Amino acid sequence: MSMILSASVVRVRDGLPLSASTDYDQSTGMQECRKYFKMLSKKLSQLPDRCTLKTGQYNINFISSLGVSYMMLCTENYPSVLAFCFLDELQKEFITTYNMMKTNTAIRPYCFIEFDNFIQRTKQRYNNTRSLSTKMNLADMQTEIKLRPPYQISVSELGSANGFSHIPVGEYKGTGKISAAPHQRLEPVTLPGIVSFVLSLLCGALNLIRGFHAIESLLQNEGEDFSYVIAFFLGTAACLYQCYLFVYYTGWRNAKSFLTFGLICLCNMYLYELRNLWQLFFHVTVGALCTLQIRLRQPQGKSPDYNV
Repeated sequence: MSMILSASVVRVRDGLPLSASTDYDQSTGMQECRKYFKMLSKKLSQLPDRCTLKTGQYNINFISSLGVSYMMLCTENYPSVLAFCFLDELQKEFITTYNMMKTNTAIRPYCFIEFDNFIQRTKQRYNNTRSLSTKMNLADMQTEIKLRPPYQISVSELGSANGFSHIPVGEYKGTGKISAAPHQRLEPVTLPGIVSFVLSLLCGALNLIRGFHAIESLLQNEGEDFSYVIAFFLGTAACLYQCYLFVYYTGWRNAKSFLTFGLICLCNMYLYELRNLWQLFFHVTVGALCTLQIRLRQPQGKSPDYNV
């Protein structure tokens, strides 16, 4: 019998489960599929926004959008058109019910567990396909699946549950190569993000101006320390690189932002004799704010206005 067995909602950037259906099946096959759910959750940010994993007699399908992924487990003979339409319904309801701020700042697993009520109702409708004939345009859905099929993940790509390897983001079946992770779009810019970006540019400009003044002083007085010039220009480079990390997605983006913030702190420590405490506090605070905004601005999936 073809049917949907379970579903869950997961945050893309760290795999935090936000909600899930209440499942009573404790069979060996279901337990194994739950392991695949967890493994996939850790790799969502590296995968396309629509994927399918075939695991013997079960299929795992998921879509990602606006930093949240919607995953479902169904039997292998369940129609993929209905599977992705089910996920699309979950996505639209979740986006309508919860704003992005709540999902981005959630720290507890399953903090939106009340969404399970909607998952269960929708799952019951989709397991009774006769009730769906008047509720959707299957022709449009089928066309969308044919034009942009889900990326097929193999079990071998996942590796072992304890130490699985990198999942290559290769090609969509029949659609050519997809954009790699460095070209992913980031979430919309917030007001604090704009403020941190402008202040970081200001700090970079201040460091650049002080660096040129240090060069002039060095030319006029041979006893001046050239290392101050290096510190100012390193501070400028660090501020500009933080702006770059805020605007564009790169690999190891969060780690790079923390290292850049560390360089800003080191430069200001070295320039302690040339700046007062308020100036030092301003530069370090702006660096910390920009680092936080880089951390909060995560890659987004496809916007929710597509058909599947």
